[in-house]
Amino acid sequence: MRLVGVFHARQQYEAPDEYGSITTMSETTSRSATVRRLALFGLIAIALLVLSLFIGRYPKPFLMPPRILFNDTLAQRLVLYLRLPRLLVAFMMGMALSTAGFVMQMLFRNPLVSPGFLGVSQGAAFGAALSILLIGWSPLMVQVMAGTFAFAGLILSFLLARNIRFGGWHLRLVLAGIAVSALFSSGVGVIKYLADPLRELPDIVFWMLGGLYAITWDEVLIVTPIVFIALAVMIAMRWRLNILTLNDESAYSLGAAPGRERVLILVAAVAATAAVIAVSGLVSWVGLIVPHIARRLFGADAQYSLPASTLIGGIFAVMCDDLARTILAGEIPLGIITSLLGALAFALIFASHHAAGKST
Repeated sequence: MRLVGVFHARQQYEAPDEYGSITTMSETTSRSATVRRLALFGLIAIALLVLSLFIGRYPKPFLMPPRILFNDTLAQRLVLYLRLPRLLVAFMMGMALSTAGFVMQMLFRNPLVSPGFLGVSQGAAFGAALSILLIGWSPLMVQVMAGTFAFAGLILSFLLARNIRFGGWHLRLVLAGIAVSALFSSGVGVIKYLADPLRELPDIVFWMLGGLYAITWDEVLIVTPIVFIALAVMIAMRWRLNILTLNDESAYSLGAAPGRERVLILVAAVAATAAVIAVSGLVSWVGLIVPHIARRLFGADAQYSLPASTLIGGIFAVMCDDLARTILAGEIPLGIITSLLGALAFALIFASHHAAGKST
């Protein structure tokens, strides 16, 4: 009788999941709570996007009354042709950079890795600066050249990593990324030196500060398919990320093909990063700090923390863009706002972590 009672007690608190493994009721409750928190962040993102349509400096600073849209043609055109495409690109930029940063931090097992460290950001900066120097300011050519050289940075990093003769693959790729980034950075310095200080140099510097001031529906149509395909790949493979962080032998034993799967995820991350950098310029800290926030709120399991990083990144980027175009009469470059808030959040997170460690 006692054994029967124990058996019935286990039935009350344990149930097989869809894969046939046993999941305790406490784990099920925890998962449902996590899903509810993810849904909450999704609702916050939607609410913020709607609210941000009315944030700006027309007709008065900070907030535009919604009723104006019914009788003000200029307000209608402002919302439809300027604010809406800009907000969509800001949200996609935040999602792309934060998701790519999360993926790279897990794959390289390095919490200080950001999406552009494989030569992508500096490659994009070199391409944009070269386009401005040779052709002048042409938004389309700047985007094409920035995207092209962002992928060139990734390819050069892979080629160089294959020829480094010491260390594991992760170490070689990190070293190659540092070298390629330094190479492109020096190239940007040479272009700045050669640029006309009255015409070309200000355009180069302003692009590198980052901003969404020139976004139109054309940029939305260019960026959207690349970003969503790349995000779909990374989110669909989030189940594999926990395995791919292990060494190759352990990953093989669990049924993964670590080489191919890591390359696929990295290419998706770089594609998303290159697409948004090409239209926004260099916007730093989003892909570095947001994954840490997501892990603090949702834990280390990529199954939940990666989608959380995606949503939080979109929210963070939209909030920063709202501040950039609202605080002053003249727009503040977006990269300045993200760097300021990202650095402050980074310091607070690690200071609180250190304080918690000392208290225990």
